[in-house]
Amino acid sequence: MIVSIRQRLADAAYEWSLKRSPRLKKLTLSQRRIYIVPSRSGFLFLLLLLVMLVLAINFQNNLMFAVTFLLASLFVVTILHTYANLSGLTIQFLRGHPCFAGEQAAFDLLLTPQGQRQYESIQLRLGQESGSAVDLLDDQPVSLTLYQTPPRRGMFQAGPLLIETYYPLGLFRAWTWVQVDLTTPVYPRPVKGGQLSDLNSVGSGDQSSTDQSERPGGEEFNGLVNYQPGMSLKRVAWKHYARGQGMHAKEYVELSDHHRWLSWALWPELSPEARLSRLTWWLLQLHHGDEAYGLDIPGCHIPPNRGEAHRLKILAALACFGLDGVSRESDLAPSAKPASQVGVR
Repeated sequence: MIVSIRQRLADAAYEWSLKRSPRLKKLTLSQRRIYIVPSRSGFLFLLLLLVMLVLAINFQNNLMFAVTFLLASLFVVTILHTYANLSGLTIQFLRGHPCFAGEQAAFDLLLTPQGQRQYESIQLRLGQESGSAVDLLDDQPVSLTLYQTPPRRGMFQAGPLLIETYYPLGLFRAWTWVQVDLTTPVYPRPVKGGQLSDLNSVGSGDQSSTDQSERPGGEEFNGLVNYQPGMSLKRVAWKHYARGQGMHAKEYVELSDHHRWLSWALWPELSPEARLSRLTWWLLQLHHGDEAYGLDIPGCHIPPNRGEAHRLKILAALACFGLDGVSRESDLAPSAKPASQVGVR
């Protein structure tokens, strides 16, 4: 019963403090943000003072009165010191770091003290994750990285930040909840599987090629070469021969596209999440091999390219697929495209 009432009070205080804290990139703690109550040790200390006061009154012992009032004064002064250990502290939310589903997302913070003041035993944590303690013993800002586990892929909003301290004696707890204005993408968890070597068709919507190799025997004119015995006379550049420029033959080649496509129609037997995980794994392999690759999934078509920016763009598209309302439920079904239009090249 007592535990239930205490939990309800804690939840009500939590909700109330969040309503008073809009999402900000930077915040300086003041009396409007800091809450302070006796800790468990503080309540036991108060009980001890009450017992000492009753004994002092009962035995009319002046020394016991002096000790009781001295400890009571210490209790009151501790309130000011505990509050001052948070007051004036500036928290700046810097950035969030992307991660894959199942990993912890990292968020960078910067703590700046007020003037020459010192702050000791400041504890910080995001949501219900394990936190970190930090001391600011000089006038220099301190960088801190906190971690939180996202529940799923997509754009992850960092949870509320708890800042608390029990310094100096542990008799009081000063704390505040702060809404963190940081988001970071959570990519699908890469899962190895499947083969791409037998899929050699161009992804839908591709109109150009910027990464091609040449094979002889095609219809694309590639220039002139010296005539060799046995070459067809139809290939001889007679105009150049008539001008006295020697006997040359026209060379023709076939342009072969080596782009690879990460297509939603691959592995139709898999569930949508399993397909996203496999596409993510192959994306990382293609990027590691410095191959040009593109993405072709319902509602998103990214032309082939290379580089870190291209990798992050495709990873972000996979992370948010099906979560923004763009893709319909029918898009999640296996593709009905012919095999000639499906593939990773």
